[in-house]
Amino acid sequence: MSRAVEQSNRAMLRARDAMDRAYADPLDIPALARIALVSEAHFIRTFRATFGETPHRYLQRRRVERAMAMLVETDRDVTEICYAVGFSSLGSFSRTFRQIVGESPSGYRSSRSAGDGPVPSCFAKAWTRPSSFG
Repeated sequence: MSRAVEQSNRAMLRARDAMDRAYADPLDIPALARIALVSEAHFIRTFRATFGETPHRYLQRRRVERAMAMLVETDRDVTEICYAVGFSSLGSFSRTFRQIVGESPSGYRSSRSAGDGPVPSCFAKAWTRPSSFG
C-alpha cells in the first residue's frame, strides 16, 4: 500500500470515528472534510470508495442503529429517541428508519418486546444490523 493511500485511509477513519462518537450532533460535510483534512468533494468521493457508502448514508445508518438499541432498551418515547440520536424531525426519522430496518420505529419496538426469551447478543446483533438503504 502506498503512503498516500495509507494517509487517505487514516483521514477517512478519523472522520468516520468522529461520526461514531458524535452521531447525535449536527455533523455536515464541511466539518467532516475539515476533520479529514481534505476538500468536501474529495471527502465524499474518498469516503464512499473507502467504506462503500456516502458519509450521509453512513451517519443515518449509525443513528438508526443507536435508535434501534434505544427502542428496545428504554421506555423513551419515539419522538424523544428521534431527537436524541440526531434527527431534526420525526417524519425524516420514521422514513429513514423504515428504509433501513424495514418497519416503523413503533413496529420495531413492539416486535422486539414480544420475544420468546433472551437471544445471545452476537446473534441479535447479526440479525438486526442494517446493511444499507433498501
